[in-house]
Amino acid sequence: MTDKIIVEQAGAIARIIFNQPEKRNAVSLEMWEAVEVALDRFAGDASVRVLILSGAGGKAFVSGADISKFESERASADGVAHYNAVTKRVYDKVEAFPKPTIAQVDGFCVGGGVALAVCCDIRICGKGSNFAIPAARLGLGYGFLGINRLATLVGPAYAKEIFFTARRYNATECHMMGLVNNVVEDGAVADAAQDMAAMITQNAPLTVDAVKFIANQTSMDESQRDLDACDAMVQACFDSADYIEGRRAFMEKRKPEWTGR
Repeated sequence: MTDKIIVEQAGAIARIIFNQPEKRNAVSLEMWEAVEVALDRFAGDASVRVLILSGAGGKAFVSGADISKFESERASADGVAHYNAVTKRVYDKVEAFPKPTIAQVDGFCVGGGVALAVCCDIRICGKGSNFAIPAARLGLGYGFLGINRLATLVGPAYAKEIFFTARRYNATECHMMGLVNNVVEDGAVADAAQDMAAMITQNAPLTVDAVKFIANQTSMDESQRDLDACDAMVQACFDSADYIEGRRAFMEKRKPEWTGR
């Protein structure tokens, strides 16, 4: 483990914080490995309802790979293959995380930071935030999955422009193209992410988790979709004690007490 990844939990809300602010939270291999451990832990913890990913220091979410580590981590073919395998697992696990995920973007979000944010369900940023994928300026190759995630979110035309130009996009532009859900005042991003997470935790967990699973299925090829699992999760909602509690609470004009069962 590394102190450059901070893992926290307060009630039903968990956090993974990239903690290398002196490098705008650039990510090394050991940091990605620590994130994978945290994701596995929180995915299996029934007390966690929402996961927030953020960067320390208020100046950056994640600014991509830690280039100073390239010589030790990505100088050989084997090193590149190992690094890519780890990052792929992390991106896949964030995308498939069974509970809602929020990217809290303060400041810069660059390269691998954009790839990570795109894997989250919701992205909230400050007015001064900037997003960029500078792969074309570095001669880096980008695989199908990363480009497909971005294209699914903003459309192929914007995805091509982002990659072709490699320029920085401001928060207004990103909101317009659908890359971010909400833009708030700089300095208010953490509160906005926390408020969104708290709002989600007030709703029925079986319903929220079912929607997350089903929504993710819509972006898959038809041959990969598990429609039986979708139907089962919907039926589980209707068969649950929470469904009874939700109806009663509505009629009694009170807040429901969810059990997730």
